This record gives sequence, structure tokens and C-alpha cells, in this order.
Amino acid sequence: MKKFISLGIIAIISASLASCSMGEYDNTAFYDGGYYNSTDGVKTEESGDNFEQIQENGFIDVSKQPTSTFSVDADGATYAYMRACLSKGRLPDPNSVRIEEYLNYFTFDYADPEGSESVAINAELGACPWNNSHKLLRLGLKGKSMKDSEIPDANFIFLVDVSGSMMGDDRLELVKTGLCTMVDYMKPSDRIAIITYSGEVKKVLESTLVKDAESIKKAIKKLEASGCTSGGAAMKMAYEEATEHYLKGGNNRIIMCTDGDFNVGVSSTEALVEMVESYLDKGIYLSIMGFGMGNFQDSRMENISNHGNGTYNYIDSEEEMMKVFVNERSRFYSVANDTKCQISFDSTVVKKYRLIGYENRVMNNEDFENDKKDAGEIGAGQTITALYELVPAQGYAADASAASFDVRYKKALGEDSRKLGLKVIVPEEDSSSENIRFASGIAAYGLYLRNSEYKGEASLEMAAELVGSAMSFDPYGLRKQLGELMEKAKK
Repeated sequence: MKKFISLGIIAIISASLASCSMGEYDNTAFYDGGYYNSTDGVKTEESGDNFEQIQENGFIDVSKQPTSTFSVDADGATYAYMRACLSKGRLPDPNSVRIEEYLNYFTFDYADPEGSESVAINAELGACPWNNSHKLLRLGLKGKSMKDSEIPDANFIFLVDVSGSMMGDDRLELVKTGLCTMVDYMKPSDRIAIITYSGEVKKVLESTLVKDAESIKKAIKKLEASGCTSGGAAMKMAYEEATEHYLKGGNNRIIMCTDGDFNVGVSSTEALVEMVESYLDKGIYLSIMGFGMGNFQDSRMENISNHGNGTYNYIDSEEEMMKVFVNERSRFYSVANDTKCQISFDSTVVKKYRLIGYENRVMNNEDFENDKKDAGEIGAGQTITALYELVPAQGYAADASAASFDVRYKKALGEDSRKLGLKVIVPEEDSSSENIRFASGIAAYGLYLRNSEYKGEASLEMAAELVGSAMSFDPYGLRKQLGELMEKAKK
């Protein structure tokens, strides 16, 4: 999806230490590799990891602008990055805390779509824990769940960074383990090709049916890291390979594993974005898996994946590899394309609103009806959650319509969009569902880590209590793990 941010050439920094803060925030929070200025978001060269500065969404007066539009975000990268920082005894860089990614790292207990639709939507109003005079609006979407047998055959291109910066157990060795495991769960009729890049670009495995799994694994296990990074040329070869073996109606996707440190050939973000955009109409998706710390180029990888009909994850452990490549592998198949949300508030019920997170996903309202505008994808069985903080109008009544919630999506790229909608009704009592408690707990945690000007009374204790009260739906124990991470953050 296209993002309304300035894309400049990002300096490529080679450093060995992570960009994670320690202690409480102030204007010069100390990092292992240098100092981070939390006022302007600029890090010194020693700190290494690179994130776009976040300008938080502010409150908007409904009487002046009643409608809000944004693209969905299916990424979960910065949540895993936060976990990696805490494992090293540090708090994450505030600009790495994208609250929408914290929310969408998790699967929520949402109903599947019915009938011929590929997406189901839901919404609820509840209390705002960090500001008692405000309300929270939770919006939910869920992509159609599919069995492995229902997912079309795959044409996957594993695009692997084998440059020197990928050397290490938490980088290339982790990539090799994860890809080999993924092969075990693919269908014999799926296809895999492998392209590597360092000082040169190589096709180390022609497109091969997964029924020959041993040949694929052998090629993966032989990968070794050395040299500089020529990512742009490799990406071009990967798209050409995906095009050559394109499966009509199939799952055509490039899966790129890298730390984002491109320093040879086409390496500027805008040039790489232009390349992936040129393939948007060809039905080829791009997913980027980020690895490592110290020279981690988050801003580049997020921009490229979002412009390439793809998703972006950060892999910090074998457990995360299992989550992404095995437990949630159905998400590599997109059931909803160019998915946009539009909320229209009633000024007699809502005085002001603020979208929490999604800062670089905000769209012009007129883009909602424009099917040519690129937006985000939702994988099979994937849930998407968004929160608005609301300032209520005086004298509103229960059962009043607070807002209308509309969604547009395409079942397949190139098709006309489909529209879904529902009315958000003021409940007689504030909602206390687990879905909204868990979402508000994640948001409170993110607001605290960002030291947001909108955090109100948000604290780690508040976030932990909210999350702890919403544990009955916990696939793979990830909610329990979040509670443990919050305890680490306190230390």
C-alpha cells in the first residue's frame, strides 16, 4: 500500500550494537551505541538500527472532519523487535513502537465471514482505561479461514540475504532453520526457488516441486554469509523468477529474509519502492522477514513490503519462526486485497476522535471509493484490530448511532472492490468484552513505551491488568507471554 510519508535515501549504517533504550525516557535516553534524541527522532550513527520517526495522530473535531479513512496493517514486526530488546534487558526505541503492529501481532476472537464474503467486520464501544472521561471504539476485521487443502498451490521465491551482515545464529542460521521447517509443512505440488545475494546475485535453486523436499533443504543448508549486499538486483531477479513460474490463481509470493542493509547497486528506498510497485498488477506478493540488531533497517523494509502487496515480520527466535512460517502459514495467502476502512462519526454523540497508531496508513477520504488506490492485504484466518479514542459529546443517549464503519476490499487483485458496513451503537453500559480489554491493554502498553503525549494514566500496571483479564482466548500462549514481557519491562 502507498504510504503518505517522505521517502528519502536512508543512510546505511554498519554497527554492531542494538538501538534499544535503557531506563526512563527523557530527551536524551541512553542507547548502547550512542544517544537517541526523543524530541526529533534522530539517532547517532553508533546506534545502528533505523526507524522512521512517528508523528502520532492527534484529536480531530467531528464538526470539522467527521470522516476518517485508513488502510489496514497486517504487520507484526515491531512487536517481535520489542521482545528482542527486552530479552537483552532494554526498552525499545520509541519510534519502533507502532501500536497497530502490536495489536495485529495477535489473533483476536473474531467470527469468520459468512456466505460469499472473504472478510467479516465487527465493532464495539467501551471505556477508555487511561482517560475516564473518554471512550474507546474497537474495530475488528477477520479474513476467511482456510484449510491447507483449500489454499491454492504456491509459487514461492525464497530471497535470502547472505551478506556478511547476516552472519550469526540470530540471522542466517535462524533463516535456514525456519525455511527448512516451512518446507515440511508445504504441499508436494507447491514450488520453491531460492535466490541469494551478497556481492553477487545467485539462483541457487531453480523452481522445484516440494515433493523433492530433500533437494530444497540441501540448498538451504548450504547457505553461508559473506560479502557486501546487492539487494536491488536480487529483488529484480526474484520478480523475474516469480513471473516465469507464475501460477494463475495460485499463491505467487517472494519471501525475503534480510536485515535490510542494502549497500551495493540499487539501494535507495525510493528506487526499491519503484521496482516493487512496477510488479503490483502482476499478482505477485512480497513478504519481508527482518533479522538481527545493530544495523537493522526497519524503515526500508516496512516501506518496501507495504508497496509490494506484502507483509513484514521481525524474526527474533525459533519460536517466532514457527509462528510465522508454520502456525500462521495460511496468512501467506491473501484473501482480502487493498483493504480500507472508513469511519463516519455522528457529532451529536462524538465530539472528537483520535486513531491510535496507523500513522503511516492514514488515507484521504476520497481514496476510499477509488479502487486504483493501493491498500493493505489480509491473509487467510488473520484478524485486524484498530482503536479510536473518543471524546463524547454532551447529552448523548444509549442506543444512539455513534458512527458508521465501512470496509472495502477486493477478493483478488484487479477486481472491483466489495463494500461491507455496520452501525456502531452506543451500548447501555460500557463494553467489557475480552476483545476490547485485551486491545486496550496492548494500546496502554504501547502508549507507555512511546511515552506518548496521549498516554494519560497509562502504566505498565494498567496494561498488565487489562491483558491479564483477557486470557481465555490465547492461541499458542502468546497473551500469556505478553504478560511476562510486561514484567520484564518493569525491570
